[in-house]
Amino acid sequence: MNRKGEQPERFVKEHPPTRRTRTGEGSTKVNKRATRSILLASVMGLTLALSACGSDEPSTDSSSSDEATTEEATTEETTEEAPADGPFGAACAGVPTEGEGSVEGMADDPVATAASNNPLLSTLVAAVTAANLGDTLNTTDNLTVFAPSNDAFAAVDPAALEMLLLPENADQLTAILAFHVIGERIAPEDLAGTFPTLNGAEITIEGEGEMFTTNVGGTAEGTVVCGNVQTANATVYIIDTVMMP
Repeated sequence: MNRKGEQPERFVKEHPPTRRTRTGEGSTKVNKRATRSILLASVMGLTLALSACGSDEPSTDSSSSDEATTEEATTEETTEEAPADGPFGAACAGVPTEGEGSVEGMADDPVATAASNNPLLSTLVAAVTAANLGDTLNTTDNLTVFAPSNDAFAAVDPAALEMLLLPENADQLTAILAFHVIGERIAPEDLAGTFPTLNGAEITIEGEGEMFTTNVGGTAEGTVVCGNVQTANATVYIIDTVMMP
């Protein structure tokens, strides 16, 4: 018989004592593992997110290329010659700076009268007088006149010029002078093109800005040496050649 308080040996064998663990010891280990896994997952997710953001940023090379193209287009636009607002050309230096023959003085008079006051055009005025065209030019509105300078007439054979100025050759002289006049007033920005003259034949003007040449039948005839000179009824372009129709 067993002593009081002692369990039978058989019961002990069949029901061994349960091993106790410290409170919270198992759960702490589980929590640490879970926390470590969460941190690793967060770091990996952040890395992937940053990589994705970097790949979405616009290419700086593309932006630079677009900017360069825009700058080139702007440069090309600004290099185009702008139309002249006033008289232009090297020969304008020979126009008087004051008086009736100056740019301001010519603007008040009709074209034949204005030309008579300009020392660059004295030979042209003699030819206009010989052809009796002064009144016609003065009383016709909205003309464009290509006025040969004295140097242009000096390049013509003197004997031929003398013959043209004779009264019996007035019709031939009139045809030549009328070939230098267009029946509309043309500004520099509209000057390039082909126009009918008062002679009936056409003249072609080539160029832009402050550089223009006259072309007759496909042949360059002269250059504008002082252009966009205004008179009361015409715009005058002084040229360095007497054009022949």
